[in-house]
Amino acid sequence: MTIKLHCFGESGHSYKAALALELSGLDWEPVYVDFFAGQHRGDDYRALNLMAEAPVLVDGDIHLSQSGVIQQYISDKTGKFGGAGGEKYEVLRWVLWDNHKLSSQVGMTRFLMNFLPPNKRPAEVIAFMQGRLKAAFATLDNHLQGRDWIVGRDLSNADLTCCGYLFYEEPFGFDRKDYPNIDAWLSRISATPGWKHPYDLMPGNPSDRA
Repeated sequence: MTIKLHCFGESGHSYKAALALELSGLDWEPVYVDFFAGQHRGDDYRALNLMAEAPVLVDGDIHLSQSGVIQQYISDKTGKFGGAGGEKYEVLRWVLWDNHKLSSQVGMTRFLMNFLPPNKRPAEVIAFMQGRLKAAFATLDNHLQGRDWIVGRDLSNADLTCCGYLFYEEPFGFDRKDYPNIDAWLSRISATPGWKHPYDLMPGNPSDRA
């Protein structure tokens, strides 16, 4: 049975789940969520996911939301990306760190800077968020010094979650050249067989609304 992932291309959280599915080799297909038209707030979508968020994975009778949960489900199903032995706790630590310190703040900052009308973009809030993000980028860059991957010797959910927003070109206060260890790490991820850019992996692109 084909796994369905309700997602959209602009969503970094959706990308984490979609990339994990794509690299795992599981049979899956994206289902477009028209987020900017408010589809996620409709009754039909809330019946699928009361949290009214994307992504949502549907595998038969199993419905899962939250990208970290979906990544763990993929790991449990395939044995990939979860970390070996005690490494699984370190992988989980980075998934939780990312969701709290990195992706949540990148997602908000990127939205405020790119998806609101220019006259409604709160400059003070954006500056505050970018300051917090600099600390998060520095944490990740320092950790990657002398390492190929965030945890252990192989690509894991730690990498797949932390990279989620960092392949997007829309500005949010991140420049790869300022963080050489992150830059090299992102290049290793994009060199992984099967890797795709978020706009090539999922439907939905800012150009669709241009």
